[in-house]
Amino acid sequence: MAAGFVRGDEESFALVYRRWGTLVYSLAARSLGDVREAEDVAQQTFLAAWRGRHGYHALRGPLPGWLVGIARRKIADAHAARSRRTELAAAHAARGSADTPGAAEPPEAALDRVLVSQELRKLPPVQRDILRLAFFDDLTHVQIAERTGLPLGTVKSHARRAMARIRRSMTDGFAADGFTADGSAA
Repeated sequence: MAAGFVRGDEESFALVYRRWGTLVYSLAARSLGDVREAEDVAQQTFLAAWRGRHGYHALRGPLPGWLVGIARRKIADAHAARSRRTELAAAHAARGSADTPGAAEPPEAALDRVLVSQELRKLPPVQRDILRLAFFDDLTHVQIAERTGLPLGTVKSHARRAMARIRRSMTDGFAADGFTADGSAA
């Protein structure tokens, strides 16, 4: 079965999925505590396994162990994405309360704002404008497309690429400073 999977045999892949899909899903569900995220992680795991199947070598360990390793990385990515969403929501809430007279801004919020501003300046103008419209003017992708005259798919692609670029840049910056993405020492 593993040999057929590595060769690209779709029936072997289907068998691998049927045999270990529940294991991967269960790991994700237990760790993430969210059914939809667990389903996404399981799908991402098997997609990554299929794409990287030539990297699997039976001599290094069994196929389920290799799949679990991929799943663990995908679960960690999901936790990191959740953390980023929470931080963005908190920063947005802090920004809203900073507009209130007499509200003191926490130092972390100022630092976050400076870091995000620096990353925004590094983006191409069209991507920077789209993110500003989305996050600062709180417009939907459809509204941004109408305002800019760009096709909806182009707006979505620019937003996705800009966010990925900022994420990579900030993650690389943490790593270069000897920290992990969650701010702990490496």
